[in-house]
Amino acid sequence: MKRILLQLDSDSHPSSFDAVTAIDGGVDQLLSYGNVSAVNVVSLVQGAMFTRSPKNLHNTAIFLGGSNVEAGESLMKRIQEQFFGPIRVSVMMDSNGCNTTASAAVIYAQSHLKLQETKSVVLGGTGPVGRRVAKLLALQGSHVRVVSRQIERARQVCLAIDSDSGLLEPAAFTEDQQIQDLTSDADLIVAAGAAGVEFCKLDELRKLEKLRVVIDLNAVPPLGIDGIESSDKARKVDHLLCYGAVGVGGLKMKLHHQMISKLFESNDQIFDTKSIFEAGQKLL
Repeated sequence: MKRILLQLDSDSHPSSFDAVTAIDGGVDQLLSYGNVSAVNVVSLVQGAMFTRSPKNLHNTAIFLGGSNVEAGESLMKRIQEQFFGPIRVSVMMDSNGCNTTASAAVIYAQSHLKLQETKSVVLGGTGPVGRRVAKLLALQGSHVRVVSRQIERARQVCLAIDSDSGLLEPAAFTEDQQIQDLTSDADLIVAAGAAGVEFCKLDELRKLEKLRVVIDLNAVPPLGIDGIESSDKARKVDHLLCYGAVGVGGLKMKLHHQMISKLFESNDQIFDTKSIFEAGQKLL
């Protein structure tokens, strides 16, 4: 029986990137839909659920993509509301590549640092990738400073991730509070800002004696940290190990392919930030 994947995208045109990755991940038949909303997703999910017997439903799965991560999360919730008993299919949410990218970055950081003993700074920490990087770092026991241009946004993200552990600290990048002040005690810096936003220069970070690992997840020039190369993969610069978006991207793509394949192992799997990261830890 063929493996069928429904690619549900909140954007007008389903992502060609996600489509190619799905095919490379072993999908036999890809059904791509754009402009998917909480209203019209119901009939699409029911079509996936009711066309095969329960014993064959592991051959059908759903991938949620699109540039709007909040829309993806809403669709994930709406889809799960349609399942009952054994009548369900596996689902993966990776809108804007948020979960696979964040997982790959933290996995690389973890390969060099004992995260439970580190202080981390996430620049652009309130964006779709940044907030997931912050969440995964905190889950590994790191103290995480979540940096935004607006302190209230940073506070809201910290509360949404974890209001009890005390591991998350909101901070704002302003004229009075410069990057150097926000990163002076960091072991790890991850830049996860929007395309075209430059936070600082690598030459400035080289002066931070405690800092060990620097990861820039922006692949579009100008990069988030001037001096990082997109292809950097543990490049040594003085006492620093540097990663760029393409350097992280190899593991991100390997993880994406694996998760697509794993969708078809059973019909009851939900792949979100935490579960994707846990699977990715076995790849490095």
